[in-house]
Amino acid sequence: MTHAPADLRVAVLGAGSWGTALAIAASARCPTLLWARNPQLAADMAARRENARYLPGIALPEALACSADIDELFAHLAGADRALLILGVPVAGLPDACRAAAEGARRHGLRRTAVVWTCKGFHPEDGRLPHEVAAAAFAGRDDIAAGVLSGPSFASEVARGLPVALTIASDDAGVRDATTAALHGGAVRVYASSDVIGVETGGALKNVIAIACGICDGLGLGMNARAALITRGLAEITRLGVALGGRAQTFAGLTGLGDLVLSATGDLSRNRSVGVALGQGRKLDDILAAGMTAEGVRCVQAALQRARAAGVEMPISQAVCDVLFHGVPPAAAVSALLAREARAEIPAADPRG
Repeated sequence: MTHAPADLRVAVLGAGSWGTALAIAASARCPTLLWARNPQLAADMAARRENARYLPGIALPEALACSADIDELFAHLAGADRALLILGVPVAGLPDACRAAAEGARRHGLRRTAVVWTCKGFHPEDGRLPHEVAAAAFAGRDDIAAGVLSGPSFASEVARGLPVALTIASDDAGVRDATTAALHGGAVRVYASSDVIGVETGGALKNVIAIACGICDGLGLGMNARAALITRGLAEITRLGVALGGRAQTFAGLTGLGDLVLSATGDLSRNRSVGVALGQGRKLDDILAAGMTAEGVRCVQAALQRARAAGVEMPISQAVCDVLFHGVPPAAAVSALLAREARAEIPAADPRG
């Protein structure tokens, strides 16, 4: 087991299931503080040593501090030579979280802050990927460097100490090093990448394909159909990711194939669960009203807008969108996919090079 340097401190902004799981993992290696927006949740976690709302039954380490005071979060980070701030918020909340990070770092005089987000998706209002949101919030700030943490992971398994492999992607070596130092060790393996666009695109679109696989399972179409959806889904994820500037090899790794397989087949996947319910005949409004939310629902329309702008065809994602928002019955969407004309799986190379 490697050891984190003594000069590194970690704070996690957002006490949902994934933010809490990462805080648990980091607290074994570095002084770590978990910030919750809800003061009552923070007080309950501090007193009961459990996040009963998001990770019931899993004990919080005594070393993990909990707070709802944003100034306490940045004061915690200010006490070290190196600071890692993990933003455990959904895509829709990322602009506000980035602004809070920028203001808190300035107000508390942090010398150098690595800011890492965990959300997956395209922003539902304007179609931006998370790094584009962060770039606008941190423009002109040479005291902040940023990156994305992603990979195939269910929060409850990470919190229980089960093995997991994650990817930290950033253009900045310091962000990659700080994130690795904070989390890599024991049951957690962290791999580094500089392909932020590829990692984010894979993380966003795997949720959409997972909904498609859930629909397939809800309709009882069998494992052959699921395998076909995963494989062809990965192909369309790769097409858009490369068109946006990602590297093709990224999509064969943890944040492409790995994350897709987990979300498309795992019973803990919220996106797959939404798809299963749709395939079984439930209406989207009823599914969401019951508290079952999924990032794929929020981002599929924005993803398709980016795909059209890039000239990329995404038939599976379009079929999911048709079911979610255009009233197309799941069986009819599957029939339309099956009726597409035959084509080569891998396009022939251009003889001109």
